[in-house]
Amino acid sequence: MLKTIGRAVLKVLRSARVFERVANSSWRRNRLLILCYHGVARGDEHLWRPHLYMHPSLFRQRLELLKRGNYNVLPLATALARLRQQDLPERSVAITFDDGAFDFYDQAYPLVKSYGFPVTVYQTTYYSEYSKPVFNLICSYMLWKRRGSVLPDGKPIGLPGSLDLKTEARRTEIVRSLLRTSEADGMTGAQRNDLAARLAELLHLDYDQILANRTLQLMNRDEIALLAAEGVDFQLHTHRHSTPIDEKLFRKEIQDNRRYLPQSGRNAVHFCYPSGVYRDDFLPWLRAEGVISATTCNPGLASGDADPFLLPRLVDTSEISAVEFESWLTGIRPLLRSPKPAPRIVPIAAGRGSQVMID
Repeated sequence: MLKTIGRAVLKVLRSARVFERVANSSWRRNRLLILCYHGVARGDEHLWRPHLYMHPSLFRQRLELLKRGNYNVLPLATALARLRQQDLPERSVAITFDDGAFDFYDQAYPLVKSYGFPVTVYQTTYYSEYSKPVFNLICSYMLWKRRGSVLPDGKPIGLPGSLDLKTEARRTEIVRSLLRTSEADGMTGAQRNDLAARLAELLHLDYDQILANRTLQLMNRDEIALLAAEGVDFQLHTHRHSTPIDEKLFRKEIQDNRRYLPQSGRNAVHFCYPSGVYRDDFLPWLRAEGVISATTCNPGLASGDADPFLLPRLVDTSEISAVEFESWLTGIRPLLRSPKPAPRIVPIAAGRGSQVMID
């Protein structure tokens, strides 16, 4: 109900041309909106996780709003440099994608390219090198495909008793149990993939077809190289989508990540916190690795006095309406009420076991 009322208020403000006045204000001109995306669906992923995936038609609508609204979509590095110099053009926006999934190569990039917009990909690289589906995501997706059912015996995947797939909470608990098992047993990537294959068999899904379709896989080295040659900006997102709280391990994540991006690694000095999770400790470690900026998932527009290692972004999702999205583009949304910042917490799986993506 509150969300419906909020959207109605935004529509009234837009009709009264308040959106336009704010968009043309000096306040907006001195600020940068960094957009964050994760995935553009190749199938039904947007129905499975609308907070992660967007239907291609909706993503196209977002790009069309940028074009029709005369927004200046800048390369990330250029935008951040001009932000520091207080020399932004009006209505400045930067587009970023987290993780670097295959659907960026297959779906998102062709759309971005058709509009001539620059784009940055914060590429996590363990699963780029491994070329298999991300374990926790593929398990969640396959369980969702069989939602509403009850499996009589979870023994083939090492879980006791029957498995109830009727609710999202119960499916999530199954994924967590599989993660705990894989970490407790010290499973390799290949062993995790075998476990995912057994789950697919239990669910009567064709895992070979899932692999062939590149479902929930990341871009591989060749695909990254091809897009880098076309001008896509690849930046740092850790190797294992992990932020260990030990300095040596944390810095190794940056080093391994940068090493995997040879085509663009010379310029890989911008970082995105996996899952938006950060600690004050991380900032000097990033500086020591030559990183000059880091983005969070805290919603907001960045100003010239923003900490370059705690830059806000709008995580755009299928659950954000067109008028809400436009309210962020114009700059009016943060003026109405301060959104809650993302939690500054330590990931449960920091370190060796966190070779997974956590949304």
